[in-house]
Amino acid sequence: MCGRYQLTMPADAVRRLFAVAVEVEPFPPRYNIAPTQPVHVVREGPKGRELALMRWGLLPSWVKDPTNFPLLINARAETAADKPAFRNALRRRRVLLPATGFYEWAREGSGKGARKVPMLFTADGPLALAGLAETWQGPNGEEVDTVAILTGEARGLAATVHTRMPLTVPAEAFARWLDPANDDAIEALGWTARVDHAMRPVSERLGNARLEGAGLMAADDRPEPAAPSPEEKQPTLL
Repeated sequence: MCGRYQLTMPADAVRRLFAVAVEVEPFPPRYNIAPTQPVHVVREGPKGRELALMRWGLLPSWVKDPTNFPLLINARAETAADKPAFRNALRRRRVLLPATGFYEWAREGSGKGARKVPMLFTADGPLALAGLAETWQGPNGEEVDTVAILTGEARGLAATVHTRMPLTVPAEAFARWLDPANDDAIEALGWTARVDHAMRPVSERLGNARLEGAGLMAADDRPEPAAPSPEEKQPTLL
């Protein structure tokens, strides 16, 4: 799955990379983007590509009560074309989520001493995560733009930590991916990719979604086990 990611590049760089047609308001670097938070999304608008804020957690338009609906932060690429929650969005409302890396938690040790350490996955440059968007309208006419990230079977280093990984869209496929006129869902899935990543540990404090900042990128100190004192060593039996 993809349950956390980061976007640390400046707004102007995002605008240039994704050829956003309108001015983009500056925003701070974000190192700990979590579900239900507002996230930056590139979509096709009436005047060209635009950068919008959407809630991370897709709500299909037909949902009556969002409090009784599961939080859909990811959509499995293998089944998205058939699932009622995702199939229309995959055909007509595909978006891109700018990112500079994503996280998965690796298990270290076993038993009571086991730890889950967040690992940061990055590529040679920024990532364009493949997303699906829906606008949910409430009973009082309120509208909420929502988004989910497409995932596929993990490969490479990502597969050593988790079975799933976010899918990306290469720059040469941005136009096709964002164009709602291209409504063949299966063909659209063929424009996604799995990029090779580098992997490194970061602070376990990343697990707290309320925390933010570059300080989360420093791996926690892991003291080496102390060598046993002479009194603690077991005698050698001859």
